[in-house]
Amino acid sequence: MLEKLFGFDPSKMTLRKEVIGGITTFLTMAYILAVNPSILSATGMDAGAVFTTTCISAVVATLVMALYAKLPFVLAPGMGLNAFFAFTVVLTMGYSWQFALTAVMIEGLIFILLTITGLRQHIVNAIPLVMRRAISPGIGLFIAFVGLKGAGIVASSESTFITLGNLHDPAVLLGIFGIILTAALLVRKVTGALLIGILATTIVGIPLGITHYSGIMSAPPSISPIFLQFEWHNILTVDMVVVVLTFLFIDMFDTIGTLIGVSNRAGMVDDNGNVKNLNQAFMADAIGTTVGAMLGTSTVTTYVESASGVNVGGRSGLTSFTAAICFAVALLFAPLFLAIPEQATAAALILVGVMMMYDIRKVDICIVLMPLTYSISDGILMGVISYVLIHLLSGTFKDIDARNNMNWGTFLLAILFICRYAFL
Repeated sequence: MLEKLFGFDPSKMTLRKEVIGGITTFLTMAYILAVNPSILSATGMDAGAVFTTTCISAVVATLVMALYAKLPFVLAPGMGLNAFFAFTVVLTMGYSWQFALTAVMIEGLIFILLTITGLRQHIVNAIPLVMRRAISPGIGLFIAFVGLKGAGIVASSESTFITLGNLHDPAVLLGIFGIILTAALLVRKVTGALLIGILATTIVGIPLGITHYSGIMSAPPSISPIFLQFEWHNILTVDMVVVVLTFLFIDMFDTIGTLIGVSNRAGMVDDNGNVKNLNQAFMADAIGTTVGAMLGTSTVTTYVESASGVNVGGRSGLTSFTAAICFAVALLFAPLFLAIPEQATAAALILVGVMMMYDIRKVDICIVLMPLTYSISDGILMGVISYVLIHLLSGTFKDIDARNNMNWGTFLLAILFICRYAFL
């Protein structure tokens, strides 16, 4: 039964390692249960409802991964994608969170079609390799900046735009404490380092009056304030197209990188470098995103933290199934997660952002516009435009064509993005 349901092979796998792998992955990514409500509530969404939808969307998407793809990968609303949702689409572009949810819903449906038809690869080929590598570090810089700002470690300045925050403020000191503690736990390779850091910082914040404790367990908050809240009258606008494409690109490249990277690390690729059930894994991501938008959360994606469960022996869908059960149980602990202050979640934002900058060593194009314009989409759009124009004007297009997959699709995207800035 386990072999049929989850791809469990008793000759190569053990129940103990599969279950421990699922629990380990859950512990390393459970910080999203505190961070996602914190980020999305900045748009006016109900934090309690977001907590519940975060859990449910993680359960649904991960069950699809476990039963359909039969792989040990776990999904939840993605970091970076939730920041783009809140801080770019809503707080910078000025659209409602209902508009953003509509974009996520459309992205999920498109991702399903692209997965079924195989058109996904054509879109991937239209983005130069160096741009794909730049997206993750750029988002990393962006969410690290968001974390530093949220903790008060960086503050606004009339003369220099940004400056060091007030180090005499207990809230700022609490944020610094959380960063140092969590970073030390990560260096020591402690399982669940991010979650432990968040919880410890939250506890320290109680006597400081920063954490407002209201209990540990309760019935899950209702999702009715954010359930099926779509804004269809804006679906034909250019901004909707830009937002949907940005969600799609980030989700697509993040998922591709995560699945291939973790699969290689686990030895789950064939001699040609192909990942087993890769298309089914993409479908889990697409279904998770679509269902997540209906429930009321940002894009759902595969988590690189799945590598932690793989490292302890998780190899089948039983690992992801175990993690899904953990997310379901977490629904009962809403008061605990919702009491976590911004200073505690800042450490996760900053350190996850730093880890996302791993591929910065492979990037030879500007990535600083994402944090400095406070917009992930502007960073990507300006990156594509500048990349095409620089190589056209310098006459180096032919030299980079084969190496970076630059083609006419890239030119078309650049022209569309130029028109977006010229006429809107």
